[in-house]
Amino acid sequence: MSTLRDSQRAKVYDAEQLVRAVFDRADEFGRRTVEVHGSRLTLPAERKFASVESVQEYCDRVFRLNWVAAEWERAATPIRVRARAGTVAAHYESGRDVLAVPVHGSSSRRGGGPWALRELVILHEIAHHLESRPDAVAPHGPEFCGRYVDLVEGVLGPEAGLLLRITFYDSGVSLT
Repeated sequence: MSTLRDSQRAKVYDAEQLVRAVFDRADEFGRRTVEVHGSRLTLPAERKFASVESVQEYCDRVFRLNWVAAEWERAATPIRVRARAGTVAAHYESGRDVLAVPVHGSSSRRGGGPWALRELVILHEIAHHLESRPDAVAPHGPEFCGRYVDLVEGVLGPEAGLLLRITFYDSGVSLT
């Protein structure tokens, strides 16, 4: 794990919460079209997961995507998904290649199972896994944020990627 100061961490988490809220509202009201900075975006449906096993299958499929394997060498290193006892956060264990997700406890704001069993959260953790130099960069630095946006754009869709990019920009988050 990096010992560098993670100066963007709070901004990244705040921006992600805003993006997840937009997706939650789209699900709640059945309206997938949103307006952001004068552009109309039609948001894709975000995958929700029922179990650790379904998250594992999803991670394995993401790593097998040709463009992911070509872009990030670490995609060849498998990740192991495990249940996390807590309910507050998902996290990635860098030295062990483990993604830990809470599977019990509080649900997302408007239901739908434990809050972390959703595509945006899992892509965040995958972006950590794909870092080839974890000791040389801040965990939520520009390199991570650029990689995360690229994953969201390529896996979830360009509209979701644009929403995340704009929200990062508005929140003062730096991207590479």
